[in-house]
Amino acid sequence: MQTPLQPPSAPPLLPPARTTAPGTPGGTSGASAYGLPRRRWHLPSAVIAELDPEAAGPRRRPRRTLRDWVVDFGCFLLAVVIAFATGHSLRQDAHTPPALVVADLSLAGLSCAAVWLRRRWPLGLALAMIPVGLVSTTSGGAGMIALFTVAVHRPFKYAAWVSGIQFALIPLFFWLRPDPDLPFLAAVFVTALVTAAIVGWGLFVRSKRQLMLSLRDRARRAETEAALRAEQAQRLAREAIAREMHDVLAHRLTLLSVHAGALEFRPDAPREEIARAAGVIRESAHEALQDLREIIGVLRTGDSDETGRPQPTLAAIDALVAESREAGMKVVLDHRVADPGSVPASVGRTAYRIAQEALTNARKHAPGAEVTVTVAGAPGEGLTVTVRNPAPPGEVPHVPGSGQGLIGLTERASLAGGSLDHGTAADGGFRVHAWLPWPE
Repeated sequence: MQTPLQPPSAPPLLPPARTTAPGTPGGTSGASAYGLPRRRWHLPSAVIAELDPEAAGPRRRPRRTLRDWVVDFGCFLLAVVIAFATGHSLRQDAHTPPALVVADLSLAGLSCAAVWLRRRWPLGLALAMIPVGLVSTTSGGAGMIALFTVAVHRPFKYAAWVSGIQFALIPLFFWLRPDPDLPFLAAVFVTALVTAAIVGWGLFVRSKRQLMLSLRDRARRAETEAALRAEQAQRLAREAIAREMHDVLAHRLTLLSVHAGALEFRPDAPREEIARAAGVIRESAHEALQDLREIIGVLRTGDSDETGRPQPTLAAIDALVAESREAGMKVVLDHRVADPGSVPASVGRTAYRIAQEALTNARKHAPGAEVTVTVAGAPGEGLTVTVRNPAPPGEVPHVPGSGQGLIGLTERASLAGGSLDHGTAADGGFRVHAWLPWPE
């Protein structure tokens, strides 16, 4: 099996999303899974196995591509040419016995045939070629190819060990079998230089493949992070829209429910009261639909709340309380802010939404109870909004979805840089208290 070419320090590659197109099962017509082209003949099988693990099973080595066959045949042919050239000069040497020439060429033939195994056992072949190359001159080409394969397909430490052993044995080889054309030192230097060049070339090929894998890994990670950021932005936008719809529509619909309930339980009310309640129901339904259209318009255009429609400020709390009183609620407003217009727009809007949701909850969970709304603060001290209501006078039926509005208010206050706490008071009532920053 070939060792993955991914650098040891790099994290594992992220599995990218598969792309599909009509008429092509499992992928597009021009590209397959993991961003690889369908025609992979020009890619090394080791690279394909690293980028597409499904191309080779867990117990199978990747199949040779057309490029691999061409390269392997070229390596085999190069080893054979070097063996013939070296064997020709060896036969012309009068000091070499014929039996030794035959043995040398036999080992060279076996070595050239073993070149085809270099992808499956690169390290084993390189180690086996060390003693063979020491006794066989004509197998030097196969030994160099095996060394090159180790440098490409194995980490640097293996190539360093194998090449180090060969460097140490080069003087011994030329001492046992001197070169007839070159002096001892010159032959050692030339052979060592060629060996170093082959190792360097193999390391260069390996580093180039590692760079390609790391760049592809970065591209996949960038795509994944971009998708996550887009998903997070969509989720935050959905949460903001849901918060806004809850704050606005819940208030309008509870007013509508109160007046509709009054009509249901008092069918004998005077005509003027029935007409007034029906008018409030019509107006509340119209305003709820208008608010819904505006929020949907913000969603379609992608504008923020500030540019999509007019937003309430702290000064609008008086109108909010008056609207609740018209619906039959008992609300006491304690407004201690001297100049509501000086409150920052974002802080005032958050305070308004907190008071609106608290009044809506009191209307649903404590009908008939007197609600106290206290707004106080000053620049540098912050703005506080407190809504209290005593325990309801009678039993109140369970309201579906209870608690979601308070969760939204807590998130809204946190986003504004403040805090919000809520809970049951000592007298059995309920209290919502929020603090919002108000810079000087």
